[in-house]
Amino acid sequence: MKQFLFLSLGILFFSCKEAPKKPSKDASKDTFGIVIHGGAGTILRKNMTPEMDAAYRKTLAEAIAVGHAILAAGGTSTAAVEKTIHVMENSPLFNAGKGAVLNAEGEVELDASFMDGARLDAGAIAGARTIKNPISAAIAVMNDSPHVMLSSAGADRFAKEQGLAVAPPDYFVTERRIDALKRVQAEKASGQASLDKKTAFYEQQRMGTVGCVALDQAGNIAAGTSTGGMTNKKWNRIGDAPIIGAGTYANNASCGISATGWGEFFIRSVVAHDIAALVEYKGLSIAEAARIVIHEKVAKLGGDGGIVGLDRFGNVAMEMNTEGMYRAHMNAQGEQTIKIYKYE
Repeated sequence: MKQFLFLSLGILFFSCKEAPKKPSKDASKDTFGIVIHGGAGTILRKNMTPEMDAAYRKTLAEAIAVGHAILAAGGTSTAAVEKTIHVMENSPLFNAGKGAVLNAEGEVELDASFMDGARLDAGAIAGARTIKNPISAAIAVMNDSPHVMLSSAGADRFAKEQGLAVAPPDYFVTERRIDALKRVQAEKASGQASLDKKTAFYEQQRMGTVGCVALDQAGNIAAGTSTGGMTNKKWNRIGDAPIIGAGTYANNASCGISATGWGEFFIRSVVAHDIAALVEYKGLSIAEAARIVIHEKVAKLGGDGGIVGLDRFGNVAMEMNTEGMYRAHMNAQGEQTIKIYKYE
């Protein structure tokens, strides 16, 4: 009798023990969706003119509409991510492609990565100088090479051999970035940059990246990220953007993530993969997983930035621990959200 009682209690205990919850499918299931970012940082209303605010919102709307149209027509998440990021790489507003920030020598060094959530295949380039659209080179590395990451002159040569669009180094350089480099170098030379409280402008110059995550009608997730990195960077510094698992990750079993922020901390925190792992293995929602990683991991290390992401059901996350992040989202119904500041 006693053995039967213990057995019954054991069965009751294990049957009542709660299994990890899987992310719930929204009642209005999104068959596809797309989300983008254009960089996170100290983005304050008081520092933004109405003209600049409108310019950023217009380009974000244009970029996400391109990808959404591809998805709505039954196109792939890969194509949606690539073409969406092209719009931002071709705009001088963002730190990617044309308008990328300059290194200490006044030159661009372009990084990008891409991941296919269906195959868990990936490609990346780092330190390129002549690739007009770095995200396309990352996709080509994935599809047309036996490697995952190519760097510097090798990445440029590969892109040219693949027939991708190339441009002379001066194509990427804008007056805005020249002025920013001069200002950062002047601050550093004067000693201001060594103080505990650096200026907001100086802090902003280590930020800036564009990224996109898309879920297509076949249920495949893709994620891509492209950047010029950090203003005044030296020694061929590489941030998190081209590193799979840090700046970019996609897995149909969980979610896709594209990150933006202080790359050194995002690399150490393996941000993109960590969020996906919490979704897949712990059963957390993508929003909660992103909150934990950005606020309880990256921030505690001293880093800042943000992410955008979509899970396999179309649920979206746009999380940051900065004062703003250029971001936009469109669901299967075509409902569009465009935001810049943290609270709006």
